Amino acid sequence: MVCTMLPIPPLMLTTGPVPAYPEVLAALGSPVLYDYHPAFQIFYADVTEKLRQALRCDTAPVIMQGEAILGIEAAAGALISKNDVVLNLVSGVYGRGFAIWASRYGKEVIELAVPYDDVIDPQTIREALRKRPDISVVALCHHDTPSGTLNPLNDIGAIVAEHGAYLIVDGVSSFGGLKVHPQEAHADIFITSPSKCLGSTPGLSLIALSERAWAKIETNPDAPVASFLSLLAWKGASEPGKPFPVTPSIGEIYALNAALDRYLEEGPENVWARHALTAAITRKGLFELGLPLWPKEEAFCSPTATVFRVPENISDVALRDRLLHDHGILVSLGRGETAGRVLRVGHMGASAQPDFARQFIAALSGILSEPFSID
Repeated sequence: MVCTMLPIPPLMLTTGPVPAYPEVLAALGSPVLYDYHPAFQIFYADVTEKLRQALRCDTAPVIMQGEAILGIEAAAGALISKNDVVLNLVSGVYGRGFAIWASRYGKEVIELAVPYDDVIDPQTIREALRKRPDISVVALCHHDTPSGTLNPLNDIGAIVAEHGAYLIVDGVSSFGGLKVHPQEAHADIFITSPSKCLGSTPGLSLIALSERAWAKIETNPDAPVASFLSLLAWKGASEPGKPFPVTPSIGEIYALNAALDRYLEEGPENVWARHALTAAITRKGLFELGLPLWPKEEAFCSPTATVFRVPENISDVALRDRLLHDHGILVSLGRGETAGRVLRVGHMGASAQPDFARQFIAALSGILSEPFSID
């Protein structure tokens, strides 16, 4: 059997997975070590420490062996007990999806939702907590990529902390692309991915947990044990000499290490500035083409993705395909409520380059200037 390589678009501006940095791709070619080899265990501990530094948290983070949806579900199972009332904050497709797990593990799920072109107002959370003081867990998707909106996490976290509830944050497509850190945001469990703004591959869940979250998990009789979903099984796994609950994804750990090295060496502030500039150039170009953003205010937009409305006489799929086939640029379609109405342009990791934004706008301008509609 002959294995052929899939064609790779010259310019992949999707909302995830995103192109991996060259250093990451090179690291994937490293020899695979036995996970109990002392050299690998020391290496794993070093990678965990780099991740802790990047997340700017005091406790050792957990690296679970599966794409970030594993970490989000594991967080729900570990922290939410049958006695917990969960306030699920919804401003997009992924935020709404968390209710599936929250209702599976919790006593009650209350939804606080806004239209998907809007963001959560922190004061509405304060009011919800006042009306229902029994709310014990709050869940938030920081940046919901189908909407391209960025919720005011730090303000929300401060209100939740004041109430005394636990906060679960999906930071999958925000961390690494802007200034956001779990402790500063009062997040008790913060889940992110190496395959978005860190520019690595999509096989791991990166999870920061507060000491109070660990304490609750350890006393939660409903927290998964003897399960691939068990966060408890990974506590202390980065300490050399301790057994891993499952075989680590060795190659993915190598890739993560290279991505963290790049992030820390470039400097987080420089990385965030690069993401912000790429997004700003993209949005300015869209405005000049007369294309409105999906978020109802530009201030609501995330620097890690731009979501814009496709003209009514144009098919989103046809426009996406023209960008790909004529210009070698791949972007993402909408999802859920935004499906068929928008295109999504990712500015994450290696794709967060100002020149890429300019190439995209030039290609889009050329397509839209043709004297015929795309149907």
